[in-house]
Amino acid sequence: LKMSWCWFYLPLHLLMAACLCHSIKAPTSSLQQSFKSNLFNFYHSLLLADGKETTIHLLKDIPKRYYFVLEEGRALAPFSITVTPCDVPIEWSILVHKASASLLGKVAQGEHDTQDISNTQKATSFVSTIFNYKGNSVETYMGMSSHSALYMLEFLSTERDTHITVYLTTDTTSGHLYPELPLDPRLDVVGIGHTTVTLTWKHSPSVLQHRENIQYCLLVNEKHNYKSLCAAETAIRSSGMKLPATLALSLSPYLLEPQQVMILSNSELSIINRVSSGEVRQICMGTKNTYTVPNLSPSTQYYFDVFVVNLLTNASAAYTGTFARTLEEPEPKVMELKDGKVVQVVLDGKKQKFHTLQYQARHKKVQFTFQLCRGQVRVHITKNGKTVASENILGLRYLSLKGKLLDMYLVQLRSTEESNSSVKVQVSSQFNKPLFPLLPESLKIKSFSKLRTCNSVTIAWIGTQEQSKYCVYKKRIEEDQVWTELRSTDRCSGPESRHKSEKVLCKYFYDVNLQRAVTTETIKGLDAGTLYLFDVYLIGPSGIPVRYHSKVVKTRKKC
Repeated sequence: LKMSWCWFYLPLHLLMAACLCHSIKAPTSSLQQSFKSNLFNFYHSLLLADGKETTIHLLKDIPKRYYFVLEEGRALAPFSITVTPCDVPIEWSILVHKASASLLGKVAQGEHDTQDISNTQKATSFVSTIFNYKGNSVETYMGMSSHSALYMLEFLSTERDTHITVYLTTDTTSGHLYPELPLDPRLDVVGIGHTTVTLTWKHSPSVLQHRENIQYCLLVNEKHNYKSLCAAETAIRSSGMKLPATLALSLSPYLLEPQQVMILSNSELSIINRVSSGEVRQICMGTKNTYTVPNLSPSTQYYFDVFVVNLLTNASAAYTGTFARTLEEPEPKVMELKDGKVVQVVLDGKKQKFHTLQYQARHKKVQFTFQLCRGQVRVHITKNGKTVASENILGLRYLSLKGKLLDMYLVQLRSTEESNSSVKVQVSSQFNKPLFPLLPESLKIKSFSKLRTCNSVTIAWIGTQEQSKYCVYKKRIEEDQVWTELRSTDRCSGPESRHKSEKVLCKYFYDVNLQRAVTTETIKGLDAGTLYLFDVYLIGPSGIPVRYHSKVVKTRKKC
């Protein structure tokens, strides 16, 4: 069986004379009538290429027709046609005229006569519809031809403008353009968590035969399943963004749009498309046939589609999609805050969960105190369900709120970075008995460069109007330890966490005149050309310490 296009080059008057099928009586099918009327237009018709995937654009309610000819070469030769709708459902049909090809061959060779045309006019049974379909699934028609035949494919979209892909092949022995699906192409959901879903599927025969050229790609979205990769890409584009070619799913280095995020880890490529209907994730995982989808939202329904992609031809086949709903997140445990008590909360930065504290007011005025110990923390306070405060905590923060007796306050805390954070919290209605010390205007430690020597450093810090205890500590560190030391410091820890050898001194100090509430200290006995970390702790009447910001100073090498 081979393709023949010889009739395409015929003079118009001979071609029309050979195709006077408008006088054929019967058949009554409207599609057959359409076929006969269009035989006049072969001279400008569209030819369907053999062995190549063709993209066809359809306008709403306007049929589009493609033709191809099969010549008799051997008995019962197979051919196949695969049509992939890329958006809305379409209608498509295959019609065959078994006399046309042989007749046109004779015309091309000058062997035709009036009797040939007369016989063709009588051959009404030679025009027939052999296949028709309506829908948006990928459909393949497998045919056998033992006669010379002219075939017409007619495509129609009645919903809106769209596009499809069509693949015709008369060579069914040299392999497949599309990867093969297993006999059971369903996805199985084998695990569901609050933020994860685990999927598994049977291997494609193509993966087992051509592992290096085939890979699986998973599509995750919250809207619906897609019957082809082409349909999925069209949906993402229609959401108002451009999408890289399908090869983006095949690890090709395409540039992404601003609405896209690409993540490559452990040989897996994830492309997150942020569209109006939510996120659409594309994940390619090589030839693994089990995958756990991470970072999903609790109590949310997701749709999952797996495509097996041929990296050489960029063709793909779709498994039967599935859906699953993640588990509801358990209600967070609520800790009761007691008046005047201090609690320290450790927050998991990776899980990004809220830690909730509850307090019922015993007075009209209450004061919340937050001391940031490590990391970065955001606090959100509601009173009887209404937000009264929401901000990031820096150092020591007092929030005074007014309300009514028995008002219910909920305090939600979460880490704003991936590493763990911690914070101390206190609520009190007794403003005259604060547990935390009165703070100075600044918690910075200043060093004096001109007063540095090879074995001493002079530092200064601001005090308060309240008699308080100040303790100074030093620690020798290396150049590559500076960032780690400053980053890992627990600002809520007191002098009890330090080694005795690091203590320099403790002293009491205050001044009613804040302009003069400054003290200095010269630390001696240091090594030349050495980095030191200096800390000052302010300890108030209640004994709760507040740590000044650490200061790193290097002694002079030569004096």
